[in-house]
Amino acid sequence: MSQPASDPVDDPLIAGLNQPQREAVLTTEGPVLMLAGAGTGKTAALTARLAWLIRNRKAWPSEILCVTFTNRAAREMRQRVGQLIGDAVEGMPFLGTFHSIAARMLRRHAELVGLQSNYTIIDTDDQLRLLKQLIRAEELDEKRWPARQLAGFIDRWKNRGFNPADLDAAENELYANGKGQHFYRLYQDRLKTLNACDFGDLMLHMLNILRKHRDIIEQYQSRFKYVLVDEYQDTNQVQYLWLRLLAQTRQNICVVGDDDQSIYSWRGAEVANILKFEKDFPGAKVIRLEQNYRSTPQILAAASGLISSNSQRLGKTLWTERHAGDRLRVIGVWDAPEEARRVGEEIERLESEGAPLSQVAILVRAQYQTREFEDRFITIGLNYRIIGGFRFYERAEIRDALAYLRVIAQSADDLAFERIYNTPKRGLGTKTLEKLHVHARRRGIPLAAAAIEIADSDELPTRARNTFLALMRDFARWREMAGELSPAELVRTVLDESGYTDALQAERSAESAGRLENLTELSRAMEEYETLGDFLEHVSLVMDNDASDEAEKVTIMTMHAAKGLEFEHVFLPGWEEGVFPSQRSLDEGGLASLEEERRLAYVAITRARRRCTILHAANRRIYGQWTSSIPSRFVAELPEEHVDAETTLSGGASLWRAQWSEHSDPFADVARTSPARATSRGPGWQRAASREYDASPKRIAETTRSAASFAAKPRDDIEIGARVFHEKFGYGLVASQEGNKLEIDFESAGRKRVIDSFVKPAEQAG
Repeated sequence: MSQPASDPVDDPLIAGLNQPQREAVLTTEGPVLMLAGAGTGKTAALTARLAWLIRNRKAWPSEILCVTFTNRAAREMRQRVGQLIGDAVEGMPFLGTFHSIAARMLRRHAELVGLQSNYTIIDTDDQLRLLKQLIRAEELDEKRWPARQLAGFIDRWKNRGFNPADLDAAENELYANGKGQHFYRLYQDRLKTLNACDFGDLMLHMLNILRKHRDIIEQYQSRFKYVLVDEYQDTNQVQYLWLRLLAQTRQNICVVGDDDQSIYSWRGAEVANILKFEKDFPGAKVIRLEQNYRSTPQILAAASGLISSNSQRLGKTLWTERHAGDRLRVIGVWDAPEEARRVGEEIERLESEGAPLSQVAILVRAQYQTREFEDRFITIGLNYRIIGGFRFYERAEIRDALAYLRVIAQSADDLAFERIYNTPKRGLGTKTLEKLHVHARRRGIPLAAAAIEIADSDELPTRARNTFLALMRDFARWREMAGELSPAELVRTVLDESGYTDALQAERSAESAGRLENLTELSRAMEEYETLGDFLEHVSLVMDNDASDEAEKVTIMTMHAAKGLEFEHVFLPGWEEGVFPSQRSLDEGGLASLEEERRLAYVAITRARRRCTILHAANRRIYGQWTSSIPSRFVAELPEEHVDAETTLSGGASLWRAQWSEHSDPFADVARTSPARATSRGPGWQRAASREYDASPKRIAETTRSAASFAAKPRDDIEIGARVFHEKFGYGLVASQEGNKLEIDFESAGRKRVIDSFVKPAEQAG
């Protein structure tokens, strides 16, 4: 059983710590679980413990394994320990992130997994390129089985400690109808050939080495006298297995974490790792850090009451010596625009009372929710910043959609055309774009007009010509439709018919699902505008918002990104069924996902030091139709004595409680079709009705705005019968001429239809 050393109260290393923190520092021998609630000073305790071990010669710095999750946390740990004990911390080669420490170990033992010590660590782009090569080599349809999807599965398998041989039938079936194991094995073999590994391999390779080579595991078990782990609730399976092996002999492992803040299952984290710590290390001492130094008693009581509905937790009770403070406010509004207006008004009031904007945060469940607030804050001149992502209109998928719309509105917009001419992938490479640019410059015309002319010639390979012709035919049709459809209907049609939506859906990843949600929100935003021009003008004004970096700004970010941060005033919008908890999470993960969503709510509330305001809307407008939604079940789970509720809706503040009071089982509603399901931001688009359309190149050119001003004029220095030179086809004789199009009988290529800008008289060919 772990035993604390005598408590030297006056020692400067622990003088500023409370009793449980001191106990965590001084209990040096045996397994220790430091169960640290939000804002309870776990970093101070962990840092003091590390410094105590070194200063009191319990171990040399090189004999301590101290693992963090981020490089920032590792740097902060090193700096804090350095301030406490000086330069001794510089002798800690094994203080860092899981991946950095595993990479250091793997350099020493690389040959045991078929690598050399100078192996390369490939990034995501290199990984996708390699997987695409393998997919093509196996003649698999990448549109149906995209490389990004396979990369996601491989990352998942490695996070769980699975080698190719470890995959069961269910895992194998996940990709290409039973070829998951085959492609995983091909990928690993190819990496070894390249003397490379990906980030997942760093942990997996070392786990394999430790499992298979007894001399090496014994070497590390003997070396590491103490193991310290931060954010243990965020460990995945391979990290858990790696740590358990290293600490098994001495058992001097101290892990710090909070089961109530385990919110990263989507990247492999398993809350079960912290829940079973006492089983893995019998006799472990559990030290609860429950004194909160951040939030008011009202905020803590509300958060604790909410999280108590979870069954999978170890349990603790947060308390604080701070003044009671204000109750949580729960505000019901009519719709999302009113929600943004209300938050804007509240922030302006706080600012007038002297509250710095840097201490105000809006935490959302999904990134698409930021758009409404950004638009509102631009309107009222309130400075803001987006943390952990781009502003709504700066996100890649939104920029792509806007580029399509800009080309429809103005065919001479070369920057927009260049962005999407091969997005999604159409097989049009950089050489094709270079040829477009050359012709456009020589003719003094936009790229879109150049594409039409080149598509009606033999300048490009047949496949590229047909692709360009199809693309320009689409733009011509969309341009005509812009006068018939609303902007929202137009963007849905364009994204559908261009293949952009299908490409994202094919990825079948959490990232692509989020991008689809953002595009859904874009179409919803466009419902407020009568014309495409009006909307594009609005976007230009929003994008022009460039407040000084020195100015105070409201922070907008997701709840996930806010973990570890704190603010005086926190606003939590969108607490409605289907939005939060996320309907997609419930559909995919069931009860486990519901409990993680509740932990996310707990994290969000405990970011607030002084005031926390929760908002929910009774209506959301989707594709031009109003749909009703009910408040999140999490609202009903907040203890009434710590909540002030107000609403603009009929039925009063008790409305949301009455809607949930009939449900005794907190999970019963997951299986039901809730009223909020209709408001779920699903990825689907309404398919546009088919239309009859004149698809001739001439008709396409006519519908390309401003094309008339680029009407081709024949060159006067080239005549029928003249000998000419073409950059691609060589020498030939001009057979006929129509505008700027020439038919030439080439000496080696036969008769071709070309554009005169690529032709010069033979005597000038040099």
